[in-house]
Amino acid sequence: MAIDQLEMKLRPPADTLAPYPPKLITLASGEKMVVRECTHKDVGALLATVHPLLAVPKDYYDIVAARMYSEILGWFRHRVANEFVIVGAVDGVIAGIVTSRHVKSGLGMSLHTLTIKRGLRVGAQLFAAKMEHHIDYLSENEVHIVAESPIGFKRWMIEYELEDRSAQYPELRHELGGVPTFTLTRKLWEAVKPVKCTGTRPIDPAVLATADKLTPPSEYVQLPGWKRGQS
Repeated sequence: MAIDQLEMKLRPPADTLAPYPPKLITLASGEKMVVRECTHKDVGALLATVHPLLAVPKDYYDIVAARMYSEILGWFRHRVANEFVIVGAVDGVIAGIVTSRHVKSGLGMSLHTLTIKRGLRVGAQLFAAKMEHHIDYLSENEVHIVAESPIGFKRWMIEYELEDRSAQYPELRHELGGVPTFTLTRKLWEAVKPVKCTGTRPIDPAVLATADKLTPPSEYVQLPGWKRGQS
């Protein structure tokens, strides 16, 4: 009993967050990607998906994977307040993952976006999905965003025309550190949403069920020649 009480002291206060309703996105390849919010039952598949990319320095996959791994583990262990994880899966196989956090009423903190299935704008679709969750479902007015790679900077800061808040450092700083902070406002979201945020709801239950049990990919384009389970 004493251990249980101590564990509760270690956990941050948590708000009851609105759920993210799943949607279906048709990729450029014609494949159907289910986008849904994760639960703790998904943590094994999520961590197994991220782990191999710790060894990929190209495009800064290593630092993004390392940070996302710790974010997912912190979420699972109840060490981060109001974090959520959204996944994109094709036939149950994880194609991409995003992490984010509700900070307080009106404010969100975007954490990381990790694309597994490249060349189909999976990361862009999932980034839009988490912005949709922040603003449309969690009723936030601003989301603070940083990029840790040139690709991320082009995809978020430039394509979304985010507000540059870096001049407000150190009074305003992102939780990920001293990286220049940019912000997506509700006004900006409403302007880009028709183009950036795609997908259909509701999903046919049979299609949604394909993503009920997530599976880590067996191969990665980021790791030529690597196969899961290979010694």
